[in-house]
Amino acid sequence: MSEPKVFLLPDLGEGLTEAELVNWLVSVGDEIRVDQPIAEVETAKSMVEVPSPYAGTVTVLHGEPGQTLDVGKPLISVLPVGSVVEPVETKSAETGAAEAYREEEKAGSGNVLIGYGTPGGSGAARRTRAPRDVGSARTTNNNPVVEPDAQKAADDLLLLRTRVPGKLGAVISPLVRRMAREHGVDLGEIRGSGDSGLIMRKDVEAVIHPVVEASPVVEPVETQGAVDSRTGLGISSRTPVKGVRKAVAANMSRSRAEIPEATVWVDVDATALVQLRAALKKSDPHNTPGLLAFIARFVTAGLKRFPDLNTRIETAADGAQEIVGFAGINLGFAAQTDRGLMVPSIRNADKLSARELDVEIRRLTAVVREGKATPEQLGSGTFTLNNYGVFGVDGSAAIINHPEVAILGVGRIIDKPWVVEGELAVRKVTELTLTFDHRVCDGGTAAGFLRFVADAIERPTSILADI
Repeated sequence: MSEPKVFLLPDLGEGLTEAELVNWLVSVGDEIRVDQPIAEVETAKSMVEVPSPYAGTVTVLHGEPGQTLDVGKPLISVLPVGSVVEPVETKSAETGAAEAYREEEKAGSGNVLIGYGTPGGSGAARRTRAPRDVGSARTTNNNPVVEPDAQKAADDLLLLRTRVPGKLGAVISPLVRRMAREHGVDLGEIRGSGDSGLIMRKDVEAVIHPVVEASPVVEPVETQGAVDSRTGLGISSRTPVKGVRKAVAANMSRSRAEIPEATVWVDVDATALVQLRAALKKSDPHNTPGLLAFIARFVTAGLKRFPDLNTRIETAADGAQEIVGFAGINLGFAAQTDRGLMVPSIRNADKLSARELDVEIRRLTAVVREGKATPEQLGSGTFTLNNYGVFGVDGSAAIINHPEVAILGVGRIIDKPWVVEGELAVRKVTELTLTFDHRVCDGGTAAGFLRFVADAIERPTSILADI
């Protein structure tokens, strides 16, 4: 007897555990194919079209638009075309997972989200909540029933497998290797619970200290006539903290809780840079980098001279910490969107010219404003540049974008009185503000970097000749 296959909402990216269902792209009774988009969901980082790993007839849509769904919960039920599904009770979880892997490989799915799809995907995700026993599903009287542990095994087994050098039989996925590396877990000390000693994600999670599951978001409630007991004022509205705002709140709270930050700032005469750009724009109106692109180029050059600010601190399970340096710079920049403040990053920004950086800034800004940025684009930065001058303010002691260790802010450029060669003059002045993690460097390093960028802005032609 054929039974519907229940597709569970997969991990959609780095650290994401839930998504809001925005719109169904299919209806009950529709015939769908492998890889056909079935729903649009909005995560804390981007809008995503979720493709189906199954072909067949849609029997159940598990959720309504506007509803927040947890990763691992049923998303859609599909009755396969011309196939007979064995009852899952007759198979072990790992056998079922292996067969599902072969089925999807034969189906030719090219879209790989964590936990399903064909081999060859390079995605990886880190869970931020304790593992849950959600599983592959069968149906009883057309109601989905979740089989414990089956999906968990499938989630591990459907990832690429690689062997740990020198560890006979310790076969793990890239996700598990990454999780172990980030938390300082020695895989050689773990006895795998999977087939033939396979080290599963749950084995590594058992070593890492447990993570407290996030509290549920308060849903909107009727506020008419409600009075706040503390102030005595009427309550006009209640807005759930979710999506981008929820992610920003969690990240900023973690940053302030974990990072001992310090701030240094300096006023800078940007007249020469403004004049340089004006001259370039006059000769080439359509291909001249913006001021932010020039500053971004100065920042990447400065980070090469002061690499301590282009690092990350990792804490092992035993509390030991180490500073991780990078062979390159992924430069994040703040971009305001309708969904809130987003920070896409330019990969290998240190290898790009000011003109190339300008192209990437414009491209990524358009991507995030359309809600199409990927988790990798939004979560891979090593240093952040924030142009809060666009809001008409001069300075701000910004919160570091965890897990980075520094953020540079640029204020508005305005006319101010300035002393030039002993004479008072009107100059284009801006303020640079650097907030940094005092664990990775002292004030001398931070001031050295800040002064380098300031000097580059004040004497751009001489600096550009050397970078």
